[in-house]
Amino acid sequence: MDLLWFIVVGFLLILLEVAILGVSVLKRVTYTREFEKERCYAGDQLVMTEKIANEKRLSIPWLRLEAMMPASFSFQTGEELGISKGNIYQNHQSLFTMKPFTKISRRHFVICQNRGIFQMESVTMTGGDLLNLFSTSRKLPVTISLIVYPSILADHEMPSNFEVWQGELEVSRWIVEDPFLIVGVRPYGASDPMNRIHWSATARTGELQVFKQGFSSDPQTMILYNIQESEDMWSVVTRPELAEKGLSYAATAVSYAAGRGLKTGFAHNAYSEKSDANIRIDADYGSIHAEYILQAMAEVQLKCLMPMEQMLRNEADRQEAEEVQLDYLLITAYVSSAMEVQLTRLRSTGNRVTVLFIENEGGENE
Repeated sequence: MDLLWFIVVGFLLILLEVAILGVSVLKRVTYTREFEKERCYAGDQLVMTEKIANEKRLSIPWLRLEAMMPASFSFQTGEELGISKGNIYQNHQSLFTMKPFTKISRRHFVICQNRGIFQMESVTMTGGDLLNLFSTSRKLPVTISLIVYPSILADHEMPSNFEVWQGELEVSRWIVEDPFLIVGVRPYGASDPMNRIHWSATARTGELQVFKQGFSSDPQTMILYNIQESEDMWSVVTRPELAEKGLSYAATAVSYAAGRGLKTGFAHNAYSEKSDANIRIDADYGSIHAEYILQAMAEVQLKCLMPMEQMLRNEADRQEAEEVQLDYLLITAYVSSAMEVQLTRLRSTGNRVTVLFIENEGGENE
């Protein structure tokens, strides 16, 4: 009889434990996740912060969080985070025990290895009672968008004729000072006339300062990117590392031109994540415009939309109808005879064209 009462009391205690700790395990539990920045470059390290809070009077015996992340995110983390990695996504699992009215904050260091637009939309939270007789799950919306631009390369990582293109831009720009364009101040020189002295800056610095004038020539650059690996290639790229290197060339060129205050545009012949139409961004000034171009690069899909010779033909037709001359930088793995015909048309209307070949690891272009 005593054994029967022992079993009955034990069973009631188990039911009570399940009812108290199990049924309410996920009530008043909150979770947030955020990156320190919404935009970065491939290869950058970001901090991802997770915050979990138990806002009730009862403890949580165990709580498991599961989230899907892009496989290109490399987490520099310890054993507290279990990671199952695939080719496209990686599954993250972490286990907690939380006291009443407890908050946990964890910081993860993440290296964004590849460019792209990454959406992280939810996390699955599962909790249960002490004896694991009852468990429940809930999917929480955690909407995060991270834009990863192509990496910016150092000068020694770029092809040798990139320096030639840089020099031509500088020479074509710094021709004649424009007396109506004031861009700052500089120290007084022996040949400077007295009417150019900036008296406020002189009083502030204690040395003679003069107005720094801009220049009358302001070249506009248009960077063209060819996703095709060869003339007979169509549809999906078979050598993604070559295409990604070309996008890094383009991002580096945009960063250089925009950093020097030049009008910069961009066009490519690939599909885009947000549009199936041809992407062409007209040349304009400013860091915001440069970020708009870099985002368009992040959205590039490794799939050809139109042959490069067709895109060059469209560009040549446009230039023959307009009077604005551009400095073109064509980033490509090859130049076919059909492409050369269109490049000749562009040059014949006064446009300067520089071809930047995408180099293999051995230093040779395709």
